[in-house]
Order: sequence, then C-alpha cells, then structure tokens
Amino acid sequence: MAEQGDNLEALMGQALAGDKHAYADLLRETSRFLRPFLTKHLSAGSEVDDLLQEILISIHKARHTYDGKRPYKPWAYAIAKFRLQDHLRAHYADQLRQAVELSEVENNLPEAVTESDLTYESISGEIEKLPPKQAAILRMLHQEGYTAKEAAERLGMKESAVKVAAHRAYKILRKILER
Repeated sequence: MAEQGDNLEALMGQALAGDKHAYADLLRETSRFLRPFLTKHLSAGSEVDDLLQEILISIHKARHTYDGKRPYKPWAYAIAKFRLQDHLRAHYADQLRQAVELSEVENNLPEAVTESDLTYESISGEIEKLPPKQAAILRMLHQEGYTAKEAAERLGMKESAVKVAAHRAYKILRKILER
C-alpha cells in the first residue's frame, strides 16, 4: 500500500517535471482508485464516467497546487469530493425545477376524487347496523369529535383496541357502501 502511494507521489513529481508517460500513468491510476468512490455515490455508470472525466480535468487544472511533500491520494480525493458535491447539487436542483407543485395536481383532479358526498349523517343508518361497540366508537370519533384515546377512556378500552375496532367498522362500511 505505501509503495503504491509513494509511486503516485513519484508519478506526480515526474508529471510536473514534464514526463508525459508518467502523467498518463498517474491519471490512469487516479481513475482506478476514484471509480469505486464515485460508483458508491452515483447510480448510473454513465454519470460515473462523465464525473470521472470532469475530476481528471480538475486535477489537470489544479496540478500546480499539489505540494510534493504531501500524499497524492488525499489531494485527489478532496478534488473528487468537491466535484461530486457540485454534481449532486446541480442534479438535485434540476430535479427540483422539474418537480410539479402539489396544488397544480390537485387542481387537475376530478372533484369526485378529492371531495366526497359521504358524511356521518348520510351513512348514520348504516353505522347503526354495525355491532353496538363499533357503532359507538364511530359515533364518538366522527360525530362527537373524541380522539381515539378519549374514546378508549370513556369506553374502558385500550386505545389500540378502539383503533382496531374502528378499522374493522370502516372495512364493513366500505363493503356496504360499494354495493
């Protein structure tokens, strides 16, 4: 491991001195260790390739800032991290610009989807046909305005039992009303 790190610093030193072959080797090695880093953060392979090219260009442009007394990899990773952040920021900003406002969607929905003619009063006859405890729970929740916790206290039940009974009553009512 230390040998490869020393090798990268040596390659960068040679590249800065004008050795084109060393520079090509350095970029090839840089691509090799940056690709898994980018793949972990990006889903599309084409995105990885494009961003890797941008990072290599950034490394090329910033090569004069490299301090030969310091390790090469952290320097390259710092550039990669900043380019990745720029890429993600632009990607998500673009998605936000393309997002549709919820109010726009609501305005286009037919009224039958967003509004219902059903009220407690309109189906009270069906509710009274339910088992007495279920009918009492629905009456307390929807007509009298109790919370599930308050209804449970008044009926001497656990809150979870009130919620389960209400859910079962809703299922029965849904079947009845679908007919």
